[in-house]
Amino acid sequence: MFLRLLSVFALSATAAVAATSPNIIVIMADDLGYGDLGCYGAKTIPTPNLDRLAAEGRRFTSGYCSASTCTPTRFSFLTGTYAFRQERTGIAPPSAPAIIKPGTVTVASLLKQAGYRTAVIGKWHLGLGDPAPDWNGELKPGPLEIGFDHCFLLPTTNDRVPQVYVEDHRIPNLDPKDPLWVGDKAPSPDHPTGVSHRGSLKMDWSHGHNQTIHNGISRIGFYTGGHAARFRDEDLADEWVKRSNAWIEADSKKPFFLFFASHDIHVPRIPHERFQGATPHGFRGDSVVQLDWCVGELMKTLDRLGQTENTLIVFCSDNGPVLDDGYQDGAVEKIGDHRPAGDFSGGKYSVLEGGTRTPFLVRWPGRVKPGVSDEVVCTIDLPASLTALAGVALPEGACRDSFNVLPALLGEAGARGRDHLIQQDNGVSGNYGLRVGEWKLVRQNKVGRTQAVVSRDKRPEKTPLHALYHLPSDPSERKDVSAGHPEKLQELISKLDALLAAPGSR
Repeated sequence: MFLRLLSVFALSATAAVAATSPNIIVIMADDLGYGDLGCYGAKTIPTPNLDRLAAEGRRFTSGYCSASTCTPTRFSFLTGTYAFRQERTGIAPPSAPAIIKPGTVTVASLLKQAGYRTAVIGKWHLGLGDPAPDWNGELKPGPLEIGFDHCFLLPTTNDRVPQVYVEDHRIPNLDPKDPLWVGDKAPSPDHPTGVSHRGSLKMDWSHGHNQTIHNGISRIGFYTGGHAARFRDEDLADEWVKRSNAWIEADSKKPFFLFFASHDIHVPRIPHERFQGATPHGFRGDSVVQLDWCVGELMKTLDRLGQTENTLIVFCSDNGPVLDDGYQDGAVEKIGDHRPAGDFSGGKYSVLEGGTRTPFLVRWPGRVKPGVSDEVVCTIDLPASLTALAGVALPEGACRDSFNVLPALLGEAGARGRDHLIQQDNGVSGNYGLRVGEWKLVRQNKVGRTQAVVSRDKRPEKTPLHALYHLPSDPSERKDVSAGHPEKLQELISKLDALLAAPGSR
């Protein structure tokens, strides 16, 4: 009788959630800067759909991701825990095992517990399998072992091999007579690469990215086989939209959570032919237009299904901008007066504001108060905030750095965002930023030597171990004021040390 009552209660709870909880779509762009959208000041890149999202919702001027590279931000978004607290959360190599282990509490598992159906469609880059991906068998564990009902993925990131999709646990269209092999060394001395066959490339490389060639573009890593399963770079965005729309429409009885993980505007930037030439900034600008189209298509689907009023959309980016990240695609030469990071310094790979302060938009018609907010919110806060919306309590010890900032996301009167935020780079340098209110501490243990070009602005190669900036008067972090504020400097150093040593901050 007790078990029967529990079953009845569970079914009733699920029905109640379906009747009252909104659908949730988190759209995460890739390498998109604060200044790349019209609603954030861009003049030469048309983004009408994202501008509409901003006008109908809430635009945050202090919206952040937690890291300035992709894998750690995605880890932190899903787990609600800073990536530096777990080893091997830097940029994942092509054959990385699953970084988020089965049983880990994630935003997906918590929303699934609340009665949501859950999916991730797009770029994954959090590893698959254990101890390594079985590319010709079951790619398990993966998203389905940490709370997602369905996934359709780019397994790594598209400048890394292999160029195949993963649907749930397997690669679709894989011919067993042409097995896929992935490695970190050339399979044979005559294996074509971006070095040996440079003249055949349709997009040349500038540094790295010169190993196996696919679709006229050389990548990081080596692979052979799997030809029937391979995709064309130009078709990625269309495929994400098609798969997302089909999944949204498949079941109208339960609320859904969709993590739409765009690959735009990460390298190699090869937008579909219909977007090429859409801006004066080459393929980088054109890829922003393609990203905007994707958002518009999802919004059209919600309108068509009558779900717009019942869907919360969060738009964000996994880190700040980069111009030359390994390919000669005109991003540097055609930048013109466009400022990808807005008024901020740095970008991808950096703990300066341009590395982690990105576009952050929230729309839920009738619930989110339209306007502009300067409250500090972060992608790492989405697990605590979205599960609070769904009425699920965070388990003890889970989502250790995720704060419930839902009232700020909704624009409720007097609502505050988080009062501090740690910013990390890829996690191996010991470089950190700590924002507390108007103040920003930058700890620069190691000046990055990456060959990537993040902006036209030059900064001194030699920097002090600790620098203190007052962001309202110096948003570009040019003037170190630590000498004039020694007490504030020491206060933030002590706070950062304590937060780094603690098991969590929530």
